[in-house]
Amino acid sequence: MKRIFLINAILFIVINSVNAQQNSKPKDSEIWSPVPKIVSFQNTPDDAIILFNGGNLDQWISVKDKSAAKWIVKDNTFTVNKGTGNIETKQSFTNYQLHIEWLIPSYITGSGQARGNSGLFLASTGKGDNGYELQLLDSYNNRTYSNGQAGSIYKQAIPLVNASKKPGEWQTYDVIWNAPVFNENGSLKSAARVTALHNGILIQNNVELKGETAFIGTPTYKNHGPSPIKLQDHGDPSEPISFRNIWIRNL
Repeated sequence: MKRIFLINAILFIVINSVNAQQNSKPKDSEIWSPVPKIVSFQNTPDDAIILFNGGNLDQWISVKDKSAAKWIVKDNTFTVNKGTGNIETKQSFTNYQLHIEWLIPSYITGSGQARGNSGLFLASTGKGDNGYELQLLDSYNNRTYSNGQAGSIYKQAIPLVNASKKPGEWQTYDVIWNAPVFNENGSLKSAARVTALHNGILIQNNVELKGETAFIGTPTYKNHGPSPIKLQDHGDPSEPISFRNIWIRNL
């Protein structure tokens, strides 16, 4: 008897579900609100924050002492001024879309990690090289460890492909950054994730990070909130890297 009752109950649910589908209308599944904001794209998206437009470094400061950034601005670009230290944005960010263009000079020297080395720190969490580093390096016919080449999340995630152009050609990174979230007691609630395109080619696909970049040892997390974006003065003897056309959109 119980079995017959169960079968009848299932049939009742199935029949009512079929009837509901047959009686529904296309408009029943239409969603009209919220209405997506209209954003157009010419040189940059309408809603972007311009971090460098070719004129000055007013949006950047020295990481060391928070003074004005001392890198060299010339011909709508700016270049690492070796020995002056890392620079970071005045503003702090959480989740964002970032576009940045960078150039390894054609007359670059050196090999391996000593060949146009710099870093894009997707969140700068302190002085020095604290944060989460997307590697900048000449990786065009320049062999180094795979989790340290251009496009790597340094010493964490190897890029899916090597999309590097040769020195002397401008390159692009387009990055989607989802910052880590921490509980009230400082423990990790959800890890940072990053998607990155190098010269329009996907190289990091929603990768979950293990923590902040560590040159020695394993990455670890420490509690932090919204953070600046940092560019590295690596200090190697090769010719320094240049940048242009940097913008960001808060997500």
